[in-house]
Amino acid sequence: MVVGLLGFMIGLNAGRPNWPADGSAEVGFARDMSAHHAQAVEMGMIAFQKATRDEVRSLGADVAMTQKGQIGLMQGWLATWGVSTNTSDRPMAWIPGGEEMLDGNRMPGMATREEMNQLIDATGEQVDILFLQYMIRHHVGGFHMVDAVLEADPSPPVRELAESMERNQRAEVSTMQGYLRDLGASQLPN
Repeated sequence: MVVGLLGFMIGLNAGRPNWPADGSAEVGFARDMSAHHAQAVEMGMIAFQKATRDEVRSLGADVAMTQKGQIGLMQGWLATWGVSTNTSDRPMAWIPGGEEMLDGNRMPGMATREEMNQLIDATGEQVDILFLQYMIRHHVGGFHMVDAVLEADPSPPVRELAESMERNQRAEVSTMQGYLRDLGASQLPN
């Protein structure tokens, strides 16, 4: 009986891929970056709907669509890997020293609720300026997670996504800095 049960359990796991486990850098990255991206999607949609400049509205739409798609990809990985999309761990607990980067429970680069309300309530060029300032800070803050997962030598799909995020978001930061210069605005929020 015991031998039969043991054989059955081995059979269940035979040929099964070695997916990342709960607590791994890949799982932590997928969970935390999904949450980080969710705020970027919200900011992008606000810019798309309210910004005064076409290029800022277009950038907002691109950020929202790209990051929403990446959330879907990362959530799909978590489902495939058989781990929950949620955790009771603090954000960035998977990064050595990551919890020290938090502001309360907020990951680096994330806007406060007050800042999000300022963006929601803003009108005219103030929408453009706040979106650009907050999104630059948001992207730069996310690089901590990208660097940490790349240092953990992740599986090829996770590596490809992280490298793509870094490459594309660095280019967006440069573009947004140029837009702020054109607006005669500071690179940093007040």
